[in-house]
Order: sequence, then structure tokens, then C-alpha cells
Amino acid sequence: MRVEGTKQGRTPSSLAVPLGPGCDCSAEAPRVLRLVGLDAADEVITRSPGGEGKRRVFGVIMAVKWTGGHSSPILCMNASKDGLVASGAEGGDLVIWGEDGTLLGHMQFQGTDDVTSVLFSPSCPTKLYASHGETISILDVRSLKDSLDHFHVNEEEINCLSLNETENLLASADDSGAIKILDLENKKVSRSLKRHSNICSSVAFRPHRPQSLVSCGLDMQVMLWNLQKARPLWITNLQEDETEEMESLQSPGQLLNPALAHSVSVASCGNIFSCGAEDGKVRIFRVMGVKCEQELGFKGHTLGVSQVCFLSESYLLLTGGNDGKIMLWDVSREVEKKQKSPAKHTHRKKTKRATYTKQGGNTNASVTDEEEHGKISPKLNIEHGEKVNWLLGTKIKGRQNILVADQTSCISVYALNEF
Repeated sequence: MRVEGTKQGRTPSSLAVPLGPGCDCSAEAPRVLRLVGLDAADEVITRSPGGEGKRRVFGVIMAVKWTGGHSSPILCMNASKDGLVASGAEGGDLVIWGEDGTLLGHMQFQGTDDVTSVLFSPSCPTKLYASHGETISILDVRSLKDSLDHFHVNEEEINCLSLNETENLLASADDSGAIKILDLENKKVSRSLKRHSNICSSVAFRPHRPQSLVSCGLDMQVMLWNLQKARPLWITNLQEDETEEMESLQSPGQLLNPALAHSVSVASCGNIFSCGAEDGKVRIFRVMGVKCEQELGFKGHTLGVSQVCFLSESYLLLTGGNDGKIMLWDVSREVEKKQKSPAKHTHRKKTKRATYTKQGGNTNASVTDEEEHGKISPKLNIEHGEKVNWLLGTKIKGRQNILVADQTSCISVYALNEF
């Protein structure tokens, strides 16, 4: 059965408020970056690896706004290794920014199709892949007058693009649930992966494994693929896997959001990936050969998780939600502990269910075994205030930053000086 749901990152056109000349998004109330549980906006607690907290006082950290590029909500972003940022918006709008927020280029695709995904080539930082409607365009950001090439291989609107590490294959996931694998050297489709029964919302190639990728969709399924086969190696249904545990959490008459899967992100190691879903949960999986194990799951958002994003070369995970919050999690301890103690996988399900009973009805608690890896809490919590369409962790002038696209036409930039 096809589950009908609104795709993340979209808003009815009646709700989109274009910004007129002279309108400055930065006039909004300051957005504060702080650790969870603190009342003082200008105090944070930093923790050492051993867990000891040290109180330090900083000034209020505000979002820097990049304005003037778009006039409609921004749906996607990507950064090149040279510091350029591309953003795509509703209505076919594409903008190239400098690392200081300077507007460097603008392009309007023909028609009114939204720009849903943008992707820089790692080996050629001026080459950009962009999906708009059912089309993939290849652009040179130094001259956006026309595309270098374009492909029409998907039957329905594309939601996500992913490029493998050798840059010879491009995956495009669409509304039909299909994932098309485009051979960029021969300029033709080499594989058509059809297993999702609803919208395929996100797809990601695994680092170090150019023939392997993961995907998720509004059918509540997460899949592991190897391109040597047309069928997935492994499938899990998030709703079925959680039904037994969630029943013990649910209060009488309480309605729980279905686990429609919106976003996947693979860590730089290639074996750990995360998935964000409409039920507010973030799940971490480990690839183990031809199957995957769920390492942990936790709920930090009160509404659906629209975006997950591992920071490069780390197990620091950014999550963004429909509740207007952005959180930073460090899952390294849990991941590395499981890596050193694989035997614990054998009893993970039993201990996990016992934890739910013990915790009663605390829906904000971690759903992982408390004795095994303790409660996981976000390292940072940004009260952004707008539904998150896209998250991007990137370094600007050598410092780690979070770029946020939301229901406005501005990009918000938060500096992560401590990370």
C-alpha cells in the first residue's frame, strides 16, 4: 500500500512569502546556540572525553544570514572542497555563494520544477550536478548560462542525488520509489533499482565502496544495495522493527507518527550510517557484510527528523527536524564500544525491550540499552525556530560551520568553534 505523505522540504506555495527588495532576514530575533538544559543563553558546558563537565562562558552565538540570492524557500545545499556553496530552491532557482556569503552566480532553470538536490564534484570543484523535476543537469559554476549536459532518466520527480567515490556513477532517487544509477562515462543508465513501494526520499553511496549504497523512503524501509545485484542485500521496515517497543511507550489514546524515512547519511568510515524519520527518531546502523545491525536509536526531536548529516571524518551527527531544532550528537562512544564488543549484538533486542519497561512512558529517553552505552544526549541544541529543509556541515575558512536551509529564502550559518 502506498503511504501518502508530504515530502520533507516542501511547503504549499500559499505559505511561501517571497522577500521583496530591502527585506532583510537578519532582522529576526537572534537564534541562540546552547547545550540542552541550560537557562542562561550565554553559558555552555563543555565536556571532556571522560565526561567531566567544565562551565565556560561565551557570548551569545547568533546565526549569520546569507540573503539576496533566493526569493523562495531553499530546499537543498552542497559545498565544494574549495569553499563554494550551491543552493537550490523552489521554482527552479539555483545560486552559487562564496564562503563569506557573497553571491557569485544565479541560474533559473526553465519551467517551474523545484531544484531538489545539488552536488559538487570532489575532483572538479567547478562541476555541479543539480536535479530539477525529472532532469539532472551538469553545470560549470563559472558560467551558469547553460548546462554542460543533462539527463532525463527518472520517471518522476527526483528527491536526492549521490555520487560514488570514483565519480563514475550518479544515483538519483525519485517519487516512484526508483533509484536510477547513471553511468557518467557512458552517459546511460547502468542500473534501475526498484524495491521501494513509495517515494524514495534519500540515497547515499558508501565511502570506500563505490558499488554500495543505502536508501530510505516513505514506505518506512531502509535498504542496503550492491550494484552487482538488482535486488537489495538487506531491508528493514522501521515501523515493524519498532512496533513492540513503541507499544510500551504509548499512552492510551496517544497517536504516534509513522516512521516515514526522510534522510540517510553515511559516516566517512563507510560502515556506519544514520536515518532520520517522521516518528522523531534517529537510528544508527552498522553494515556487517551483506546485512546491517541497528546500533542504537534515540529520540531528540518532538516532530519528524527531516535531515541527518555526519560531519566529515567523525562520528559527530547533525540532525534537523520539523520542530525547528538542530542537534549535534556524538555517537563515537556507542559505535566504538559495539565495534570492540560484537558479542553484545546477540542480546541487544532483549535488553532494549527491558529498558522500555523500566523507563515507563518517557518518550524523550534514548531507546538504546541504558546499561550498555548509557543515555545519549545531544552535545548541542540549536533552537532554530523554522522547519529544517536541509543541513550542511562544512568548513569555512578552516572552521566548522552548520549551514541551514528552512522555509525562508535565507541560509543560516552557525559557527561550531568548539568542534
